[in-house]
Parts: sequence; structure tokens; C-alpha cells
Amino acid sequence: MDAFYASVELLRYPQLKGLPVVIGGARRRPDNALLLQYADVPLAEIPVAAFPLLKDYAGRGVITTATYAARQFGVGSAMGLMKAAKLCPQAILLPVDFDEYRKYSRRFKEVITEIAPLMEDRGVDEVYIDFTEVPGGQREGGRVLARLIQKSIFEATGLTCSIGVAPNKLLAKMASEFNKPNGISIVTPQELQSLIWPLPCRKINGIGPKTDEKLQAQGIRTIGELAARERDWLIEHFGKSYGAWLFEAAWGRDERPVVTESEPVSISRETTFERDLHAVRDKAELGAIFTSLCERVAADLQRKGYEGRTIGIKLRYDDFKSVTRDQTLDQHTADAKTIRQAAGLCLKRVDLQRRLRLLGVRVGSLRRVGAGDAAVQQRPDEAGTTTGAIDSGAINLPLF
Repeated sequence: MDAFYASVELLRYPQLKGLPVVIGGARRRPDNALLLQYADVPLAEIPVAAFPLLKDYAGRGVITTATYAARQFGVGSAMGLMKAAKLCPQAILLPVDFDEYRKYSRRFKEVITEIAPLMEDRGVDEVYIDFTEVPGGQREGGRVLARLIQKSIFEATGLTCSIGVAPNKLLAKMASEFNKPNGISIVTPQELQSLIWPLPCRKINGIGPKTDEKLQAQGIRTIGELAARERDWLIEHFGKSYGAWLFEAAWGRDERPVVTESEPVSISRETTFERDLHAVRDKAELGAIFTSLCERVAADLQRKGYEGRTIGIKLRYDDFKSVTRDQTLDQHTADAKTIRQAAGLCLKRVDLQRRLRLLGVRVGSLRRVGAGDAAVQQRPDEAGTTTGAIDSGAINLPLF
């Protein structure tokens, strides 16, 4: 989907179309000052001048997404809002509304599965579709079906999407970025060298900044230059598994099928604070946030029909260093109180004398509710995993 969160917001506020708009910071709240001020005015008629501007933002929130008008200024997802304010101070800042985004996500996926039932869900705004057996799926190399999907999604939701058509998921993902917004791009095997090889290595989904830095240190900047390296050389420098994958990816090879059903490994919630918090001096505030995270994770588990055994926390300190700890229970749970207690035990095993900028709670070793004792055991993280029983009446929560 094209700038999905921002596009959903523009359905709500069509007067902002064509303007630089950034979505990020705090979640939308019922007492949103703008909505209160214009409670008697239709949303589409709220004056543009009334919306908050990015230049007036103070805090450490990050951008969730931005309109294409904002992206022209170098603003992008995961960028800090304060940094973005220097690049595009005139951008309008809107809070996130995940309930609304999930609603539109369900709608566009329902449209797709009515046309092409073999769909792999890749998150709120992205899917893979297998066209192979869909009637007319091969016409014009898949372009006819892609146009039908675009048209149907727009008619049902008012939103646009960009589609990449290719022999496999690796190339289709890359192609979907070629012609945004509202574009269709087709890559055939014969076009690998002309369309794919000139691209930077980072365009391959699975090559991150650290790998790219290492590749560039070896004089490898494009996918074509990566493909020119011997498989054994890549294995020697990047390991047996990852090196072999780099070689196959550079040559456009990907045997992964479109998976219509998959089980989550874990479910988590985390939040970055507007200011650094201290476990003692900000005990009440941290305690409330911690409890809320546990309750939201529990609600996610219950809504999706899962329960888990491994309860974990994630902290990020004011120097940006992160630490995680896990606690594995004897029984699976989706209960907020039990999750809160186990996560509280994890807090006893980390340094809480330093100021914190992020707190997260995770539940892993998931199974479907009612699935018995056949849960898959997860590997412990680098911080180690401890095992123990939780007695809901015998735990004293540490600090917050």
C-alpha cells in the first residue's frame, strides 16, 4: 500500500492532500485537542491552518510514515520527529491511529483474496500474492490482474497500492518499489541484469546497513557487483548460510512459496518515552506504563487466540544500549496479571540505576489456546532464559 497510514489519514482529512504530512508521535486520543476544538465541524472542513506543525513538536517520537510530499524533503519512516522537523518544519503532524489502519488493512486484504486467494500476509500494509493459477493471471505478464487488484482496492477503500510482478517473492518485493505510488512494475528473468543488477545491494530485502557497509568495504556496491563474486568467496566472508543466500539473491533466485497461513513467533509491545525515565524517581509513571504494556500484550494474545510461556522484557538505556531478559513459565498464559508478574521478575535481572528511554514486554513460546502441551520451545536469547513456576499470590513486584 502507498504511504498506508498517511493515505488513511488523508481519507479522514482530504484537505491535506498534496501537503507534507507526517504520522508519528503519540497515539490518537479521544481528547485530541484539534477534534475538541472543532467538535461541531466535519473533519474534512477543519481548516488546514488549525493542524499542528512538525516544527512545534518537542519530544523523542519517531515517524511511522509520511506522505510523498514530505518524503521529498528527506523525511522518512523511523526518523526521529525532531530531526524531521529540521528537514521539513512546515509538515503537518498527525498522531497514529492503529485501530483505523487495521480496519483498512482488513478491507484491502479481503478484496485481494476475493480475486487471488493465495495471499501471504506480510503485515498491516503488504502482502504477497501467487498469480500462477488465477484465471487471467498470466495475461500481459500479470499486468491485467495487477490492474484489476488496484482498481478493486481503490473502489473498496479509496486507497492506492503499488504492485511488483516477478517469478518469485524476492524480485516481486523489489519491483513493488520501482514505480510508487499507484504503479505496476514487471520483472522477467530476462530482465535481471538490466533492471536488478544496477541497483544498490540494500534494495535486496535481507541486506541491512551493517552487511551493506561490509560489502562496500569490499568494493561491492551494486547487486551486479555482488553477483560477480564467487559463491565460495561470499561464504568465506559472510558465513555458510548467509553467504550462500547472498549469492542466490544476487542472481534473483528465491524458492520460498507464498504461505497463506503462518504462526507468530512472539507477540510484543514496546514504547519509547518522551523523556528519559528513572526506575526510582519516576516509579509511578514507569509502573503505569509497564502495566499498560502487559495488559496490551495480553489483549493481543486473547484477540488472536494465543497463549505463551516465555515472558520477556526489553530495555533501552539513555546511551541507546539495549538489554533483554526472559522468564519461562511452567504453564502457558494470556493473563495480564501473570505476564506482569513474570516480566517483573525479569526486571530484577537488569540494571535499573540508569535512565531508560524505551521499555518493552514480549510473550513467546506461543501456542493456540486449547492446543494442549505441544508448544514449540524457543531458543534463549543472548541474555539467557530462566525457568520457574509463577505463583500468582506469592510474587513481590520489583521497583515498578
